[in-house]
Amino acid sequence: MSAFKGIKMGNAQVFRSAEALRNKIQSRQLVETVGLVPTMGALHHGHISLVNKAFEMCDCVVVSIFVNPKQFNNAGDLDKYPRMLEKDVELLKEAGDVLVFAPSVEEVYPKDYEEVQLDLADLGNVMEGRFRPGHFDGVVNVIKQFFEMVKPTHSFFGEKDFQQLAVIQYMTAAFDLPVEIVPCVIVREKSGLASSSRNVRLSEREKEEALVIFDALSKSKELSESKTISEVKAFVKELFSNSELELEYFQIVDPLTLQELKEWAPGAHACMAAFCGPVRLIDNMQLVAMKENQ
Repeated sequence: MSAFKGIKMGNAQVFRSAEALRNKIQSRQLVETVGLVPTMGALHHGHISLVNKAFEMCDCVVVSIFVNPKQFNNAGDLDKYPRMLEKDVELLKEAGDVLVFAPSVEEVYPKDYEEVQLDLADLGNVMEGRFRPGHFDGVVNVIKQFFEMVKPTHSFFGEKDFQQLAVIQYMTAAFDLPVEIVPCVIVREKSGLASSSRNVRLSEREKEEALVIFDALSKSKELSESKTISEVKAFVKELFSNSELELEYFQIVDPLTLQELKEWAPGAHACMAAFCGPVRLIDNMQLVAMKENQ
């Protein structure tokens, strides 16, 4: 049964070229705001929550579906990334009248394309940046390219990719791009597992095993009231040693700089990555509340 039962089906038109997409947007009357939801496809309800937020704020909503080769440092991971455009389009129809931008690699990166060079400083050296070299260079290139191709006024990103969101906000400010970045809360399955395109590669048993990630984050939030950061990290390490998952990293960081904390601070955020079999999963959770004026 559809999660959008009762909502009138919309129309999801697919565009392969930026020119055709822009012409369509310009042909619409009274379009002052354009919302872009960048995705790599294999859409799930987390993506649809971004689309719904875009409809709340914008006159026109564009969803890009593009598996970006530049942000994969593992060729096997790129090959295995799920591609299901027809299914994605059907799901988007349930959200409303969406314009789908599904370009080829050649459309996004033509022969005369010049790589964007941006020093991310400490934002790009930790966590995902450390374990996936070059990943954020690919993110910066594709998002900046989509901003220039689609020319949105707003763009929507899920907080599940916490570090990616910080990088995109930094990139947007660094290039003074006229786009408002809108963070959107993590959408979870009823079990607590964060919605992810990678979840389709998990068996039902693996999905159960992967719940140790949410358990670790939830318990860390609880323990933050009485334990030190070192004690919380030791607890998580022990929890994973008794699970089927392989913990890649678990870090408690400053929410703005993403640098590791040694003592609790307002907004302290736990970020982690773990392997469930060959599938790499990431998640995060705020452990300590922000101050009201932050």
